[in-house]
Parts: sequence; structure tokens; C-alpha cells
Amino acid sequence: MKKFLAGLMLSALAACAAPTRAPIAPATALVGPTVPLPPPPPKGEPPGFAGIDAARLTALAGTPTFTRKDGATEMWRYDAGSCRVFFFFTGAPAKVQHIETMPRGKTAAADPECLNVLSKRS
Repeated sequence: MKKFLAGLMLSALAACAAPTRAPIAPATALVGPTVPLPPPPPKGEPPGFAGIDAARLTALAGTPTFTRKDGATEMWRYDAGSCRVFFFFTGAPAKVQHIETMPRGKTAAADPECLNVLSKRS
């Protein structure tokens, strides 16, 4: 029993004498300098697409290239030539509430030329 207690005490002392680890740097220090976010797109939706339902958009532009649903919002993406158009549906019944293009327009989130390409494609 004495040998057991002696071994236990020696183990405890060895644990106390173990070298300590260097603190881990926070994740932000590893990422580097922060980059500011770009400004939000100007407000306003282009005429002709805002407020329409999914059936009308499908009739105007065909089947979307990609769709995604996050909670109550659904996004449809169309690839139109050298640009992409994103339609965001919300509400019940779901209607287009927001439109963006990549690249963005000069005065709005949606470039009219990109929307024209999409309209002519169907």
C-alpha cells in the first residue's frame, strides 16, 4: 500500500513538473488583416420582374440553372451569357422581392443589360 501511495505522489509531482504549453493564438491572429465589406447595392428593383410569381418567371425566363431554399426565402439563379441573374422569392404566395446580377448594374443591384439577355434567351 505504501508503494502505491508513493507511486501516486510521484505521479502527481511529475504532472506538476511537466512543461506548460504555449497559449494558442486566437483565430483572428492567424487570418491576417481584415478586409472591409463592399458597399450594399443601391435600392430599387428593375421593372418587369419584381413582384411576379414563380410560374410567371418560368414563363419569361425558362427553367433556372440553380435553386436554393433557406427558410422562407428561395433563390433562383439563371446564367445569361456572361452574367448571372439571381431572383429572391419570399412571402405567401412567393413572389420575387429582390433581383441581383453579377456583375452588378451601375445604378442598381441588377444590370438591365443582363436582364435583357435573360429575356431574349427564352
